[in-house]
Amino acid sequence: MLNPIDSDAVIRDGRISGAFPDEIHEGVAWWVAACFVVISQARQLAVAHDEHPATAEFHQRFCRGAINAEHWGCQVSSLGTADEAQLLYAMKELGGVPGALLTTTDSGDRQTITIRLYDADGRPVTEETGLARVRRMIASDRVPIPVNDQAKGNVTERRDLVEAL
Repeated sequence: MLNPIDSDAVIRDGRISGAFPDEIHEGVAWWVAACFVVISQARQLAVAHDEHPATAEFHQRFCRGAINAEHWGCQVSSLGTADEAQLLYAMKELGGVPGALLTTTDSGDRQTITIRLYDADGRPVTEETGLARVRRMIASDRVPIPVNDQAKGNVTERRDLVEAL
C-alpha cells in the first residue's frame, strides 16, 4: 500500500479523521469511498463538503473512489458545498441513498480533515454498521479496485438538491 496510515487512529469514534498531511492524505478519501460502496452495496451515493479549500481535493478523490469500487457502478451525486442537514435532505430526495460529508477544521497551523459516512436512512455509520469493516479493509490493503471501465460509475453534479433548501 502506498502511503499507509494508522487506520486505528484515523478511523474511530464514528468518523474518519486526522491531521493533514501527517495522519491523513487525499488517497484515504478514495480508499474510504471504495470500501464504503462495497460494504453498503451502494449503487448510488450523495457526497457533500464544506467550503474549506483543503476539503475540495478530498471530495474529488472520494467521488473517484466511489465510482471505481469493483463492479458496483456507483452513481455519485456530488452536492458541492453543503452542511449535514442539506446532505441528509438530498439523500432522502434521491430515494434514500447513503452519503458522506467531508469537512476541514483549522486549529492553529493544523488542519483536521473529517469524513462522516451515513447509511441510506441518514444515520451515521458506526463501528458496528461499517466503520470497523472499512478500517479492516484499509489496514489489510483490501481496498476495492475497479473490475473494468464498463463497471465504473459516474459523478453527476447535483447542486440543485442543495439549492432547493
